[in-house]
Amino acid sequence: MISYPILRSLTNCWAHVRRYWGKVESKNGRIGLAYCNKLYVLEQKFKGLSPKQRQKMRWRYARKVIRKFFGWLEKSQFFGKNALATATEYTLNRRKELKAFLYNGQIEIDNNPAENAIRPTVIGRKNWLFSISEAGAKANAICLSLAETTKANGIDFYQYLVKLLTELPNLPIHQQPVLLQEYMPWSAKIQATCAKIKTA
Repeated sequence: MISYPILRSLTNCWAHVRRYWGKVESKNGRIGLAYCNKLYVLEQKFKGLSPKQRQKMRWRYARKVIRKFFGWLEKSQFFGKNALATATEYTLNRRKELKAFLYNGQIEIDNNPAENAIRPTVIGRKNWLFSISEAGAKANAICLSLAETTKANGIDFYQYLVKLLTELPNLPIHQQPVLLQEYMPWSAKIQATCAKIKTA
C-alpha cells in the first residue's frame, strides 16, 4: 500500500513547461520536450479513470518519467543566457509544484481547462465595463462562473437555472446550508436531472 504525502503546495502547469522546451531548437530541447510529451501520453491513457485510480497510475508511471527528467537536468547543468538554460531554470525552479499532480488524482496536469473556461470572459471584457458598479461586476462574475462550472460538468445551464430558481426558494438553505451540496453541478441529483442529452 503506497502512502501518499499530504499535498501542501500549489501546483504548476506542465503545458507551460512543455512550451519552454518547444522553443529550444537543439537535441537537448527535443529530449526535454520528449519527457514532457511522455507525461501527456500517460495522461491520455489515464483519462476517464476515477481520481483514486488516476493518482495510483500516475504514481506508478508518471513519477518515473519525472524522476528521470529532473535527474537528466541536474546532471546536465545547462547554464547561460539561452533558450535551453531558460527552460531548465523554469523547470527546476518549479520542481515541487510540478510534482503536486502526482499526489492528487483530481488535479489536472495543466491549467488548460481553466484557461479555456475563462477565455470567453477575457475576449468579452469590454462588455463587462457596463456592469456599472462593483456589485454588478460581482453578479456577472458569479453568473459566468456558474455557467462555466455547469458546462465543465456536462449540465444544461438553462435546466440548471430553472431547477435552482424553482426549488431553492422553498428550502431552508440559510438554516441548513448543507442542502446546497445537493444542488452543486457535480452532485448526483443534478447529474440525474439536468445533464445534457448526448447525441450520436
